[in-house]
Amino acid sequence: MQEPKTGDGALSTLDTSDVDQWVGKPLGGGRMKDPVEANDIRRWAQGMQNPNPLYFDEAYAADGRFERLVAPQSFAVCMDTSHGAGPAIQGTVPGQHMIFGGDEWWFHGPRIEPGDRINHERMLFDYKVANTKFSGPTMFSRGDTTYINQGGDVVCKQRSTSVRYLVENAHKLGLFADNKERDWTDEELEDLEKRKFEYARSFLDLGHEKRLFVSAGDKLPTRPIGPHTLMSFTTEWRSYLMTVWGAVDWYGETSTNTSGWLPEMSRDEEGAKIDPAQADGLYKGPSRGHVQPRYAKLIGMPRGYGYGASMGAWVLDYLSNWGGEWSFIRHIDMQYRSPALTGDATFLDGEVLNVDHGDASGQPLASVKVTMTNQDGAVMAAGKAEIELSNA
Repeated sequence: MQEPKTGDGALSTLDTSDVDQWVGKPLGGGRMKDPVEANDIRRWAQGMQNPNPLYFDEAYAADGRFERLVAPQSFAVCMDTSHGAGPAIQGTVPGQHMIFGGDEWWFHGPRIEPGDRINHERMLFDYKVANTKFSGPTMFSRGDTTYINQGGDVVCKQRSTSVRYLVENAHKLGLFADNKERDWTDEELEDLEKRKFEYARSFLDLGHEKRLFVSAGDKLPTRPIGPHTLMSFTTEWRSYLMTVWGAVDWYGETSTNTSGWLPEMSRDEEGAKIDPAQADGLYKGPSRGHVQPRYAKLIGMPRGYGYGASMGAWVLDYLSNWGGEWSFIRHIDMQYRSPALTGDATFLDGEVLNVDHGDASGQPLASVKVTMTNQDGAVMAAGKAEIELSNA
C-alpha cells in the first residue's frame, strides 16, 4: 500500500461532473430482510453506550409508558444501509473519501419496535463546493432518506450531509499532522467513570415520570463518552444491522459503492461471493479506516476515528434520556465539525433556549442547544433541537 505523497504543492480540484445526473433522482439502495428483533434494539443501546434500561430491559419497560420494549428514536439510522448517508454519496468523484458533516431529522410519531419493517425513499437533494482547512476544495452534499414502516406511516426523515474530499489534498494540507493520542492517568479515568454514573442517575432518577417545570436557561446534565478505542468503534459498527452478513436486500439504482473510493477503501463485490469480509465495509471497504489505523492515515486521519452516524445517535439519545419517555424529539439539526479519535473522550452538554407553550400539539415544545466537545474543549458538533414535552 502506498500512501499519497505529503508536502507542499498545488491542490487538485474536484471533478463533480458525474454528480449532477443524480440530483433529484429517486434512488435505490438496501433494506433489511428481516423484521426488527428485541435483541437488535438491545445491541443498538449497547453499541451506542446508552445505559437507559428502557431499551434493553423488558421488565423495566413494561412498567413505563409503552408497557413494552421499544427502540430509541436514534434507532432509525440503524435501519438504513449507509447510516442515511447513501443519498449524499452519489456520482463518481475519483480519488475521494467522505466523512459526515451533519444530520437534520424530522420525526413524525410512530415508534420503531420489535416486528417492524422499514422501507425507504431516497434522493440526493443538493451539493456545493467550498474550501476547507482539511482538504481545500471540498464537496458538501445533502441527501434525503425517508423511513416508512410496514403500515405506510412515515417514521422520520433524515437529511444527511456528506463531506467528500480528495485524499491527496488532505495529505498535502496535513491538518492532523501534529495530533497525538491522549494518555489518561488512572485518576482521570476513575473520575470519568464517576461522571458517567452521575449522568446515568440523572435519567434513572426521573424513571417513568414526566419531565415537568422546564424553563429557559435550564442546563442538561453532561454526558461523557469514552475514551474511545478501536474496540469501542468496532462495537458501534457491529450494532448497525447493515453490517451483518447477508442481512440486506439491494434494489434500484445507487452509485454509493462506486463513488470514487481509493482502491484500498473499495469493496470487492466479486470476492465477497466467496468471502463476505471482502465487502464487509469494516474488514475491507470505506469504513475500514475507523478501526485500522494504517487506512485512517491513508485517507488523511491521524488514527482510528469514530462514525458521524454514531455522533448523531449520541445526541438523539442524550436528548431523549433527558426528556424522558413521555417526551418526543420533533426536529434536530446538528453540524459535525471534527471526528472522535481513539484516545479522545466526548462530552455532550445542553441548554434550554426557550419553551413554547402554544404549540399546535397542545404540549410544551422545548428548544434545546446541544454542544459536543472533546477533553480539550474543542467543539466536535453543535446544533439545536425541538423536543415535545408533557404538561401534565
